Parts: sequence; C-alpha cells; structure tokens
Amino acid sequence: MINESSIRAYAGQAEIRKSDQVVNEALQQGKQTAFLSHSHKDADLAKGLQGFLQAHGWKVYIDWEDRSMPSTPNRETAKKIKDRIKRLDWFIYLATANSASSRWCPWEIGHADGVKDIDKIAIVPTRDSMGRNYGNEYLNLYRHVSTAEGGGYGLFQPNNRGMLLERVTR
Repeated sequence: MINESSIRAYAGQAEIRKSDQVVNEALQQGKQTAFLSHSHKDADLAKGLQGFLQAHGWKVYIDWEDRSMPSTPNRETAKKIKDRIKRLDWFIYLATANSASSRWCPWEIGHADGVKDIDKIAIVPTRDSMGRNYGNEYLNLYRHVSTAEGGGYGLFQPNNRGMLLERVTR
C-alpha cells in the first residue's frame, strides 16, 4: 500500500504540458506509456501519481488532460478511452475509495483486462489518512505497485515477487 499523502507530494512534479501531447511524443520515440485509470474526484492523487511515475521514466496519460475529449462523457468518450487503453503500453489503476465507487473505473479495468496482456496491468493500492486500504480486491489478480524492501517502490506480481519500479521501463 502507498499512502495517499506520499502520492500527493509528487503533484507538482508532473509535466506542465498536457498528457496527450507527452504521450503522443513518447509513442513516437518508443518510450513506455501508461493509461491512468482513476476517479476524477482524485485529481490531486492522479497528478501526484503522474508526477511520481514521470520521475521514474514513465509517460502517463490522464483523460481529462486530453483536449480532444468531449466536455460531457458520451459514446465518443468511451471510444477514445478504449483506444487509449489498448494503444498505450500499460494500464494503471489508482485504487481509492472514489475509484471503487466510480462508474467509469471498474469499466476501464474490465476493458483493460480484455485487451491488454495481464503483465501490462498494474494496481496502485492506497491507504488514506484514516488508515483505510483500497485495492486489496485486485492484488491477487494483477501486478501492483508497493513499497519495496530496502526503500523505493516496486512492481510486484500477485505472489509479491517484484522489481524496483525504475527497472520496469528499462
């Protein structure tokens, strides 16, 4: 589990440019990309996780930063999200109380499960300020990001074997 406060600390480190531009450039350059599934109520956590992952060499797409997205969710929104999930290298699910109650997040992870290699789906389980944990229901299904032994963060298999996050994109 990662404390939500640790994720928020990275919010100011996310690239200022819109993530659709950053990801398109990364795709052209052959760099690792990720779709970040999250509740829009967790915008600060999404920006923090984006900044954290960018600091570790990832290029992260956030749908509300994409200027081509419709202002009100509709069929086109779903089509664009499905395309991004399929096209980008990784699918990352930010597990919080808000994503658990979201209408879109469970749909997104279900779609990702159907179109992505299981090794390219990762859960970021979180712990809120009250000590409540989120994302446990996925830890036996998918890889997850968690604190690594000896410091830093790692990407772990469901059996808790993993590697440091910095090494995942290399």
